Amino acid sequence: MSGHTTPPAPREGAAPPVRKPNWKMIGPGMVVAATGVGAGDLVSTLIAGSKFGYTLLWAAVIGCVVKIALAEATGRWHLATGRTIFDGWRSLGAWTTVYFAVYVVIWGFVYGATAMSSSALPLAALFPDVVPLKVWAIITGLIGLVFVWTNRYAVVEKIMMVFVGVMFVVVVYVALRVAPDLPRALAGLVPVLPSGSIVYTLGLVGGVGGTITMAAYGYWINAKGWTDSGWMKMMRLDNRVAYLTTGVFVIAMLIVGAELLHASQTALASGDQGLLDLDRVLEDRFGAFTSKLFLIGFFAASFSSLVGVWHGVSLMFADFVERLRAARGQDATAGVAPLARGEQERSRPFRGYLLWLTFPPMTLLWLDKPFGLVIAYGVLGAFFMPFLAATLLWLLNTGRTPREWRNGPLSNVLLAASCVLFVVLCVQELRDLPW
Repeated sequence: MSGHTTPPAPREGAAPPVRKPNWKMIGPGMVVAATGVGAGDLVSTLIAGSKFGYTLLWAAVIGCVVKIALAEATGRWHLATGRTIFDGWRSLGAWTTVYFAVYVVIWGFVYGATAMSSSALPLAALFPDVVPLKVWAIITGLIGLVFVWTNRYAVVEKIMMVFVGVMFVVVVYVALRVAPDLPRALAGLVPVLPSGSIVYTLGLVGGVGGTITMAAYGYWINAKGWTDSGWMKMMRLDNRVAYLTTGVFVIAMLIVGAELLHASQTALASGDQGLLDLDRVLEDRFGAFTSKLFLIGFFAASFSSLVGVWHGVSLMFADFVERLRAARGQDATAGVAPLARGEQERSRPFRGYLLWLTFPPMTLLWLDKPFGLVIAYGVLGAFFMPFLAATLLWLLNTGRTPREWRNGPLSNVLLAASCVLFVVLCVQELRDLPW
């Protein structure tokens, strides 16, 4: 595309004015948190609570700290350098481009069907016998497409804040209804690993709220208008509030699992269907009102993930295509000025990926997922979070980042720990695949 110039390498001095943090401006962090916490994450937390009670509460707290560190590093790269995360990846070599190209195509195809099915489940339960589940799935996909296609980030942020509010109220309400045992809950903050709990512990630390959308955080802060290091304090406040809110979600769902399911040894189905099992348990215990309210929260968690991915990953794909176009005849490390605010959301690559997320995956609603595709999706998905953590360590400890904004000891420890954690999770997920 025309009109792009190569900015100078990041330099020290002439720092932009520091913007004072303002609670009223919080938003991008809530978008990434709401997108990352889907129905499957809530189920895995419930199952951990149902199997081990409050024993793994400490793991949920550590997971919150890990996500804060990862999202902060992503946002810091965007603000400190004026470049996008994909621009940074390209500077590490062509292998990152190849990996992301394969990943984003296969992941988008399978995730599109997963997101639509997940959003359809609570609607089918709330409105039984209206239309088949597949039709609800298609309706949610089309609504997400039209909403993201016709609106800009500011509107997306507002609707995501509404979803976060609904999720927060519903999950906390249900947790309070089951009457948590506070002394036992506090005892769960002491790190303990019961027999057979390692997989659930790793899932709580690394799985909840950890997806490709963490890499999209930098794009959302840019869309918000935060484009230089003067916004660093605001970004950090935004990020911490968002992931502390996520921590409340996780702890509340663990409480529900511990109090409602652990004592009665009630088993849940894996995947999103497990939330329908919980809905039936809630109806038997607390009546139809709590049951229906929970289904509304279930829908908010699922559909917010759909909208967030439709918008955030499409932004990443648009940037990916823009970088490939602009790289013709340029050195990969030179950097390319990002498109103007709002321009990417009107670009062909953005809308093309929106269509890719919506229509081809609808075929999977009728067909069993092809065996090879499931394996490819699982392998690529398992490798993404270690890839993100490792590349952030690389980018933020080298001359690609201005010295003032490079990693300190705490950031390095947290990113290195998260890298090791995600590698272990990656190995575990690969072992669980249907080879």
